[in-house]
Amino acid sequence: MGVPGDKLVFALWGVGRSLHDPALHEALAAAGVRRLQVNVDDDHVAAAMRIPTGEPVAAVVSVWDVEPGPVARILATAATAVHGWRVDERRRLDPPEAWDGSRADALSNVAILRRPAELTHEEWLRRWMVDHTPVAIRTQATFGYVQNVVRGPVTDGAPRVDAFVEELFPSAGITDMHAFYGSGGDDAELQRRLTELMASVARIGADRDLDLVPTSRYLYTLGEALG
Repeated sequence: MGVPGDKLVFALWGVGRSLHDPALHEALAAAGVRRLQVNVDDDHVAAAMRIPTGEPVAAVVSVWDVEPGPVARILATAATAVHGWRVDERRRLDPPEAWDGSRADALSNVAILRRPAELTHEEWLRRWMVDHTPVAIRTQATFGYVQNVVRGPVTDGAPRVDAFVEELFPSAGITDMHAFYGSGGDDAELQRRLTELMASVARIGADRDLDLVPTSRYLYTLGEALG
């Protein structure tokens, strides 16, 4: 099941304080955060591929049903820069989840998408949601696929972002392309999947102006336990 409610996604640059710090979580709980998702580029995914458009995004943090201002200010104590957006979450493959702070046994890639100028918003969404998503799922060993369509920024000066996409892959996929793409060690099948996927990626403009952030995924319940 997905997490209901109004979702906010924050990108963090230059993280210098642990996002697992109990004192940070206490401050977030005091600001009303009850569910916290931390996706962070840590040692577990050090060998994974990254695609930055500028200074690399170090973490992506998601919260629900809370005012964005206090959350942004608290997260700013852990990073050199923080920006946030309100999003519409669409779960195409529900990942297995335990809200106990444990690390998910997965490579969780977060792709930060920007719509190409030649596509209208409606056509871009159609190509992504209707055409591309089935291709992405069948050509990769994806076992969690969460799309977050940006509704608008919630911090001043936030860079333009149109979507955040989180895809979960087997941990072996950090270093093994066959494990990542589910091609079973067959080089010809791997190439076929890559060719099909990359053609679809190009149709939505995700072959350019894209940030790809490899992360470890952690879920926390803060404050009073939720039913």
